Amino acid sequence: MSAARHGPDGATLLVRARTGDSLAVARAITAIENRTAAGIELGLAVRGLRGRCRTLGVTGPPGAGKSSLINALIGDLLPRYPRIGILTVDPSSPVSGGAVLGDRVRMAAHSANPDVFIRSLAARGHLGGVTRTTRAVIDLLAAAGMDFVIVETVGTGQSEVEVAELTDVKLVVCAPGLGDEMQAIKAGVLEIADLLVVNKADLPDAERTITHLRAMLLHRGHDERRRALKVSTLTREGLAALAEAVEGRFADAPPPPAAGQGASPRLKLSEDVAELAAALVRESADPRIAAIVADLSAGVISPSQAARAALDALGDASPADVEPN
Repeated sequence: MSAARHGPDGATLLVRARTGDSLAVARAITAIENRTAAGIELGLAVRGLRGRCRTLGVTGPPGAGKSSLINALIGDLLPRYPRIGILTVDPSSPVSGGAVLGDRVRMAAHSANPDVFIRSLAARGHLGGVTRTTRAVIDLLAAAGMDFVIVETVGTGQSEVEVAELTDVKLVVCAPGLGDEMQAIKAGVLEIADLLVVNKADLPDAERTITHLRAMLLHRGHDERRRALKVSTLTREGLAALAEAVEGRFADAPPPPAAGQGASPRLKLSEDVAELAAALVRESADPRIAAIVADLSAGVISPSQAARAALDALGDASPADVEPN
């Protein structure tokens, strides 16, 4: 496969991205999302390059105002962190499979700032509020020189706990007057929160909701590091205090892992095997692999059956079966 036809390879994209070239960063993210050969190469290459880049996960139910809060908070974060990356996980378009860019539109105030990189990622059916490639995209942004990366989940409710494994500090945004909705989500995302934020503090039910959240924190055991705060993106009430609270939670967080570390060895191994297997399948000219992929897509076989069949096929291949470079 020629680079001229299919674009730069992973190594070339990474070199360009590490210079801060926004276009190269965007192309690299597209390659990672689409799991092309270059994208898989990139995902493996940036593993462990996060360094001192701080990460904030923002989750909560739909309508809580996550995007508006992030948009307002950026101004308080930029003096501390010169380059900020924002990843908003959006529902997938039923037509193209790409991200619906509503969240990015709501952050348009910062879209022209060269120090703020905003990218929407398509959920593509992945549960947990993020995407299968979010970890690799965070590492790529860190490698590209971002000092701070914010990940906003898609906003589907209590299952959005996967962001806890990807970010240093977790912020759960709630709207005033949650009521029954609070009961629905507290067994999920509220359990992972480092900070609970009642957005839209200018609305009447905000005080009752913040009281409810603080009582819940006390009921679950007093932890001074876990706090519930009120903010208003309309009046900017509480935004500076929230930025300070986030900074305080970073101070409590474990130090960033050394280069090449981060995920547990077992998790890293399983992810590496999955990426390499995907690369083999994509690059293979073996018609048996194409047939396996077709059966998997049609639901004829399960993913585990497909994996076993692909391994058997690749294991049976002789040197003559392998297409020369």
